[in-house]
Amino acid sequence: MWETFEAFFAWAENELRKMPPKSLYLEALNYTVNNENFLRNSLLDERLEVWNNRGERAIKPFVMGRKNWLFCNTARGAQSSAVLYSIVVTAMENDLLPFEYLNYLLDQVRRIDLADKAAIDRILPWSDEVPDECRRKEETD
Repeated sequence: MWETFEAFFAWAENELRKMPPKSLYLEALNYTVNNENFLRNSLLDERLEVWNNRGERAIKPFVMGRKNWLFCNTARGAQSSAVLYSIVVTAMENDLLPFEYLNYLLDQVRRIDLADKAAIDRILPWSDEVPDECRRKEETD
């Protein structure tokens, strides 16, 4: 594997010498050569992804919501929006249907003792006790 890395970085340095100044290709080659150590580390660790699509998708809702949050007129309104957003995203990450889970959650919150930690644990998105109606159904072919 190291031979492949060596060949790639040698090629990048060779290409760098041949390029006319002020081109995007030259910028990319400069970046590659100047960050060789960091790039090597990212190539050697198979846990790291080469692209950042997952990260981009994760922050997209924040970017989209930023304009909506401008209209939170009070700190309490902003706090409420943040809590609701957190509940929805956590439900989605636990393969729950957000609307159905919120209905279930709001119904349960009025019925339980909020000082009872065990009762709260039973209604959290990762609990096995959340009803099947709230769970995303696996698609079958």
